[in-house]
Amino acid sequence: MNQSINIAFPNNISVSIKRDDLIHPFVSGNKFRKLKYNLLQAKEENAKTLLTFGGAYSNHIAAVAFAGKEHGFKTIGVIRGEELASKIEENPTLKFAQECGMQFEFVSRELYRLKDDPDFVTDLKQKWGEMYLIPEGGTNSLAIKGCEEILDESDTEFNYVCCAVGTGGTISGLINSTGDHQKILGFPALKGDFLQNEISTFVKNKNWELILDYHFGGYGKVIPELVDFINDFYLETKIPLDPIYTAKMVFGIIDLIEKNYFPENSKILLIHTGGLQGVAGMNAKLKNKKLPLIQIHD
Repeated sequence: MNQSINIAFPNNISVSIKRDDLIHPFVSGNKFRKLKYNLLQAKEENAKTLLTFGGAYSNHIAAVAFAGKEHGFKTIGVIRGEELASKIEENPTLKFAQECGMQFEFVSRELYRLKDDPDFVTDLKQKWGEMYLIPEGGTNSLAIKGCEEILDESDTEFNYVCCAVGTGGTISGLINSTGDHQKILGFPALKGDFLQNEISTFVKNKNWELILDYHFGGYGKVIPELVDFINDFYLETKIPLDPIYTAKMVFGIIDLIEKNYFPENSKILLIHTGGLQGVAGMNAKLKNKKLPLIQIHD
């Protein structure tokens, strides 16, 4: 569903947001898209167990846990940070995943960096048995195939299609499914330009660009300015934004409009990739730091 953002932008620019966050109550946005064909492939292979990777407040972990429960798979989450093993009850994301039946393997940050190492994966198989492995963030060729279905024919009217970027799967699917008259803008939630090469391995079109200036300090970093923006945007539009991904992208788009980045009469489509389950965890962190909380109600 595309929803117009009723804000008076300069230069006759119009902005709409595709509410992919509403696609499923627990497996929302790009997580639904990324898991769709992976779940079908796991069933095709007669897999009984899904194993994947993520951090303390990972949208992906929550989505895989619920999807596994819904589709009859056992699920295992390899979680970054050994200290989290004793804090499940304090962590809304991990508590939800556990309630969905997910079992956890808590590892150190050093060991977590080896998640793509074949020997590390072999060790996991020896401990947990045979499994269908889904990468961190869910990005693989099947995930990109699912993300190619985000846009439909009605979206060809937009000159720009914009999304937040984590592992690069969502933007790769968008790039593959857009026409030459459209430009895809990605807003990485992480510092650096390392995703450029990663995305290039999945796409052929050249109609895309990464905007690197709106990560707000890096992955998982949230400052009062961004919290204020989320709250003000919700009050004005009734659209909730997550603080890790979509809020940073929307902030960037509005800032670029004000800086005359977009030509007159541009039609811009923003992709809401979900992630709202992470708000509770972020608010807990903000509360501990005595900072303003995110005030959304969806």
